[in-house]
Amino acid sequence: MTIRKLLLTAACLLIAALLAGGASAQTLRIGLGDDPDLLDPALSRLFSGANVIVPMCDRLIDISPELDLVPQLPTEWQWTDANKGLVIKLRQGVKFQDGEKLDAAAVKFNIERYQTLPGSNRKAEISAISEVQIVDDHTVKLVLSAPFAPLLSQLANWAGMMVSPKAAREAGENFAAHPVCAGPFKFGQRVAQDRRIVLERFADYWNKDAIHFDRIIFLPMPDSTVRLANVRSGGLDLTFMAATDLVEARMDRRLKLAGSPGLGYQGIYINLNNGPRAKNPLGQDARVREALELSIDRVALNDVVFDGVHEPGNQWVAPGNPYYVKSLPIPGRDLARAKQLLAEANVTNPSINFLALASPVPLQAAQVIQAMAREAGFAIKIQATEMAAYIDLQVKGEFEAMLWGWSGKIDPHGNIYNLLSCTAPRAYNFVGYCNPDVNRELDAARLVEAPAERLQHYAKVAEHVLADRPIIYLWHGKFLYAMNPKLTGFTPYPDGVIRFQGMRMQ
Repeated sequence: MTIRKLLLTAACLLIAALLAGGASAQTLRIGLGDDPDLLDPALSRLFSGANVIVPMCDRLIDISPELDLVPQLPTEWQWTDANKGLVIKLRQGVKFQDGEKLDAAAVKFNIERYQTLPGSNRKAEISAISEVQIVDDHTVKLVLSAPFAPLLSQLANWAGMMVSPKAAREAGENFAAHPVCAGPFKFGQRVAQDRRIVLERFADYWNKDAIHFDRIIFLPMPDSTVRLANVRSGGLDLTFMAATDLVEARMDRRLKLAGSPGLGYQGIYINLNNGPRAKNPLGQDARVREALELSIDRVALNDVVFDGVHEPGNQWVAPGNPYYVKSLPIPGRDLARAKQLLAEANVTNPSINFLALASPVPLQAAQVIQAMAREAGFAIKIQATEMAAYIDLQVKGEFEAMLWGWSGKIDPHGNIYNLLSCTAPRAYNFVGYCNPDVNRELDAARLVEAPAERLQHYAKVAEHVLADRPIIYLWHGKFLYAMNPKLTGFTPYPDGVIRFQGMRMQ
């Protein structure tokens, strides 16, 4: 038996031992790619965090698998005042997990909390809301300073999650340690030693007949191969799967597979103006960044690392998206032009410190990029980093370039505004990019409803961003899942977040 197989076997036995006696037909065990950050919808920013928080925190609006906007905590909504007012009618009888009722006052509290809580990552997302008016106990009106086309999509994400006002007030800055919301599962425990998060079924959930598990256990496992091995052995019931494991998984009758095209992207984020680490040829000269892009063959990268599963791309939305700017297609690899650009910039063999997550698949992608860029004259030094340190280095600007991604939003505004606008929080715009022309067009795009008119503004954004290259967009991923064949009712969503309504174990 090889060392790797021994390690996989040991990992599976460890998970089984941790769950012995606690797992049953009513317990669903899910493998995550990394350890979630703060379990507070105002503060969290990781995709893994969303998957843990969503079963705890219902939202004002959700999406369907076909990307339609559907009511969750409300029964309906209506635009008024020339799209400067949104009237929301709430379901009656909805309770938070501490027994408090969800009413218009609770919605007002949540919106204002997102706008004012120190460190809130939602503030910029709903900055267009100037006032929250309580019409009656179950009706609330969001008053906007100007029309804001992406508002519904923002309420279908973090900013639409409702937490208990009472619990939030009492816990203060410690709310993330024991979140209280209005979703189907309530917080149970977070065990640091084995990186385990346990959620318990909320008996008074408003849609409780759709929930068939008593408990969810989330187990972060950075190595996708270990996650897949645990599904095979019974240590997990459901997990996110890497494209690199897809061919092997398809041949295993012990597994059931599912997947969905995603809404996000992966790319190279380049430090342009976030501290002294930006002061290098890559960060200060657009010609060097263009040379780096031209050294990369996106199709070959996708084929070598991901077996062609993902989709190459060069913008914040995929080529098939209605908001993709077709006049700026994916550039092909051009080593001669890349070398010419470096010569014009008077840069010889530029050295780049390149952050990549310390996980097999991101490291493999980084290594392929490293090899491709070497042929153009770049000396890329890969720094493998664990997730917690990775996030810290991002915000502090202690990087030159990094391989990073965005899980995606249903509206294009959500894929670029918070990441590249001048007013975006540092937690998202950690490359320090600010272009007044881009800002002006981003602001204009969110004021109009008509897709054709919005696309005109995004085309102007693309002209600047694809020339400035704060992010070199590389591919658009697909969400892939492996599961116990007895698990039924699972439906993949384009945002990658797991919904538990209707899921059960046969």
